[in-house]
Amino acid sequence: MKILVVEDEERIASFLEKGLAAQDYAVAWARTGWEGLQLGIEPDISLVILDLKLPDLDGLEVLAGLRARGATVPVIILSARGRVDDRVRGLDLGADDYLAKPFAFEELLARVRARLRPGPTVSVGVLRAGGIRLDLVTREVTANGRKVNLSAKEFALLQAFAGHPRQTLSRQELLSMARGIDHDPQTNLVDVYVGHLRRKLGEPVIETIRGARYRLRADRCPASPRELSSASPSDTTGQRPAP
Repeated sequence: MKILVVEDEERIASFLEKGLAAQDYAVAWARTGWEGLQLGIEPDISLVILDLKLPDLDGLEVLAGLRARGATVPVIILSARGRVDDRVRGLDLGADDYLAKPFAFEELLARVRARLRPGPTVSVGVLRAGGIRLDLVTREVTANGRKVNLSAKEFALLQAFAGHPRQTLSRQELLSMARGIDHDPQTNLVDVYVGHLRRKLGEPVIETIRGARYRLRADRCPASPRELSSASPSDTTGQRPAP
């Protein structure tokens, strides 16, 4: 697999190139935003590591340009700009991940591996992740063939999870991806709707990760009678937002 590093600082680019090459990745280096745009649409590029502070274009302009040209290659932003609004804007423009500098190379490698794993499949408006199937046109959901009734907001949150299976997502990232849910980062609606999805899909499907983050376990989608009994909306306790 070939990774494109878009970075103008030679010291950082050399460090990334040597580290990635040691993991048997081929590496291409773009020193400017325009060069990154040209190389990023090449079919042999499997992933892009993108800095935001570039000498000609802002990295977010490069990202927007790649997506406007139809490039679906995973993009990991690697930048010293680590404020929440910078991360949110990058994710909204189509980045798949965001890692602030300074960073641990082992963490970057883990994120690279996560983005290069085979992801969910989408065909004729259908999104699949493990035993979960979402019809994006009819908005029907099944879990291992069992129909699951979801509200519009529950569907939006599950779609965000199913689009990033096995990836650890923060509340803010989920809010930015799930349309129709209040985007106030202080809201607890993500936690509430995660609770709803767990009751309807089965407790092991969505994991809580330390640090107020969640992950969809695409390999776990139970449908046993005991677990089905927990799918009733009448079991919901605590805050109950409107669908």
